[in-house]
Amino acid sequence: MVFGRRTKPSGREQSRARTSDAVEIPAGLSIAAAYSWRMLVVLGLVAVLIYLVITLKYIVIPFMIAILIGALLVPVINVLVDLKWPRWLAVTVTLVGFLAVVSGLVVVVVNEVRSGLPALQEKSAAAYQGLRDFLRDSPLQLSDADLDGYLTQLFDAIQRDSQTLVSGILSVGSTAGHVLTGALLSLFATIFVLIDGKRIWAWSLRLFPRTARPAVDGAGVAGWLTLTTFVKVQIFVAAVDAVGIGLGAWILGLFYDGFPLVIPIAVAVFLGAFIPVVGALLTGALAVFIALVFLGPLPAVIMLGIVLVVQQLEGHVLQPLVMGTAVKVHPLAVVFAVAAGSFIAGIPGALFAVPIVAVVNVMTKYIASGDWRHYGRPTIEDVLGHGK
Repeated sequence: MVFGRRTKPSGREQSRARTSDAVEIPAGLSIAAAYSWRMLVVLGLVAVLIYLVITLKYIVIPFMIAILIGALLVPVINVLVDLKWPRWLAVTVTLVGFLAVVSGLVVVVVNEVRSGLPALQEKSAAAYQGLRDFLRDSPLQLSDADLDGYLTQLFDAIQRDSQTLVSGILSVGSTAGHVLTGALLSLFATIFVLIDGKRIWAWSLRLFPRTARPAVDGAGVAGWLTLTTFVKVQIFVAAVDAVGIGLGAWILGLFYDGFPLVIPIAVAVFLGAFIPVVGALLTGALAVFIALVFLGPLPAVIMLGIVLVVQQLEGHVLQPLVMGTAVKVHPLAVVFAVAAGSFIAGIPGALFAVPIVAVVNVMTKYIASGDWRHYGRPTIEDVLGHGK
């Protein structure tokens, strides 16, 4: 080195200078960024799927109804086939029997409602007049003018949002057409799910890469077994709710000729039980209202107690012991799933929220466990946690 002359730094020195000048990213931030962009991709995919479901709801909802009906009827068909029935005969008898049961329930409800509607109107008018008399004589001392003023304010508040109501009324014809079309699509899809479900699933598997097919196949079987178990258990829970509340209504005296609405109450409770949380609340309120109108305040309070006892039985015995085995989803997740489903798709969203969450949960767990690498297709014991 010559004194007083600047020498050019070596390559190693230049590399050290660049390293010292570079910004060091903390390991935690790097990991968080890696998780963040992956989560954004997943959320974007979920948003696209939700958008497609909302856009194609008149196709998606009938298909999902067909899947639920198939999950209920396929085990029955398999039992008949094991008993040496021809498959076409087993499918025909099972489907016709299911349609006959559903049609019979609808006919019973319509007939009972039509026969009891005049009495309900008369009793409702008498109960309303009794409420006015009670408020007039109570310490509140509300006059008829005060009550009419409050009712006017209530009607004015409803009329502020009447545009939505009017638009809904004007679209009744279109909605009825959609319901009829959806019913036909559901029936058509159900027939093919019952007849050719295995080949439809085999065709769907071919859409995935060959290396991913064992995992997808096992996850699909696990999801299907979970769905069939969920449907059977949900029917059992709904039947317990309907029998409990219907029996309470019968004991209170709602099953007389003058009070013929006990059967619609039981059927409404049975159907409402398929929508967790919301359905039970609405059908229970219906039972209490009918008891109040027909029998008075004290029987209505007793009816409320019966509804609460039945709901407590469902919530603390049936749901944890029976439904928990089939769904394997925490009750808090069930509540939020129902709320999110109802917000996204209304009543159909609330109906399908729990089975979708249950199926996605078990499919994700199966793929993450890696059982598909070492074992064959899962069995019902594996799905329920009693197998390998």
